[in-house]
Amino acid sequence: MANKFIEFFKEPPAAEPIKDEAEISKLYSHFRWRIFYASFVAYVVFHLCRKNIAVALPAMGEALHLSNTELGLLGSTLYVTYGIGKFVNGVIADKANVRTFLPTALIISAVCNICFVLSAIFVTPGHISFFGLPSGTILLWLLAFFWGANGWFQSCGFPPVAKSLSYWFSNSERGTKWSLWSTSHQIGVFAAVTLSGFVIEKFGWMAAFYVPAVICIIIGLWLFDRLRDKPQSLGLPDIEKYNSEPVVENCEPQHEEDKLSYFQIFKKHILCNPVIWMLAIAYIFVYIIRFGTEDWLVKYLVEVKGNSLTLASTKLSSLALVGAMGAICAGVISDRIYKGNRTPINIVFLICLILSLLAFAANPASNHIMDYVYAAMIGAFTAGPQMLIGGLCAVESSSKKVASASIGFTGVFGYVGAALSSGGTGFVVDKFGWNGAIAFWMISTFICIIICTILLTYEKIRKKCKA
Repeated sequence: MANKFIEFFKEPPAAEPIKDEAEISKLYSHFRWRIFYASFVAYVVFHLCRKNIAVALPAMGEALHLSNTELGLLGSTLYVTYGIGKFVNGVIADKANVRTFLPTALIISAVCNICFVLSAIFVTPGHISFFGLPSGTILLWLLAFFWGANGWFQSCGFPPVAKSLSYWFSNSERGTKWSLWSTSHQIGVFAAVTLSGFVIEKFGWMAAFYVPAVICIIIGLWLFDRLRDKPQSLGLPDIEKYNSEPVVENCEPQHEEDKLSYFQIFKKHILCNPVIWMLAIAYIFVYIIRFGTEDWLVKYLVEVKGNSLTLASTKLSSLALVGAMGAICAGVISDRIYKGNRTPINIVFLICLILSLLAFAANPASNHIMDYVYAAMIGAFTAGPQMLIGGLCAVESSSKKVASASIGFTGVFGYVGAALSSGGTGFVVDKFGWNGAIAFWMISTFICIIICTILLTYEKIRKKCKA
């Protein structure tokens, strides 16, 4: 039984290489498009079973008699398990079959959502005491357990996608494809919020969990058919060879790396790679800015500029909407203008982010139109570095053989930044007011610029090594 389980998830061996050039071209054209849209749909649907709780919280709290503190504790369980799981599952995904690993995780995430709802059906607060504890406490623990488990399997979504994009698209085109794929996050959030709001209104808060779960199970089964692992598993050559692009990884010949074990490659390209560590540290500050603006901008607009909650929320929506376009622009520009060099566009975006934060803070409260514009600019200039630094840059600065682990590693640091953003921004506002919060975000941005400048210097040394 254990052997069958391992074989099911194990990375498939390389197939017999195809010799016919026409057949290679045909299969690459077919599967590249297929892998891309399947990965896109997969990540959109993952959000249905993750962001649904945000809409369900008010009705769920009232129905289950949960305080805001308890609801906050419940929501935080997903972020803890997601942050840890992103790294652990990144390591696993590097040696796993994308075709089985990703769909299975999606289906189990759906099952966790169903178990989450069943907990509230079978344990009623205020009626029965279990093991000397109030039933409400038992229910909260059950909900936290299943939501935390959901976070773990949700963290299995990004690593196999990173692996697929790394193996099916070469360096000169990867920025464009990766940035286009990254919009699945914004679309997924929008779809989750819209669907959850609709079904809650029609069928109650529990529907926000079991309806998305059914959709995820159906899509998960469909993904088993659509996805494939690396090109070599189909008998296709490496993507760099197919696109006639040189393979350059840390100035060392590719054949030397083939002699190393996975953990030797992991140690060399991640644990002992100063670039990955710098990217990971930079990612902390990217997430401070991202979650700082996403989570606190509405409160800032209400308290500082006197906006209504509705007006402030609509201004924040421009940040998310245009943010998707910023990610696409960053990827396309880094491909077409900087020829696959990501660091210069990161620096440009971060400088523009500082200017946008300054403009947003200085804009008069009565000028609502420019608030929309500056909020959109903040979203765009944050989304670009967010997509590149912790994702694409991490993959391209390590090795394709540890692509999933590299983004998992930086992802852990990103969620450290998310935690620092939440507590840090609140602390700074209490101590120094909202100008202190703006300064906190700007300082974080400036630190990112310094790290990226160091990376740019390193890339120049790397070019000399190639020469």
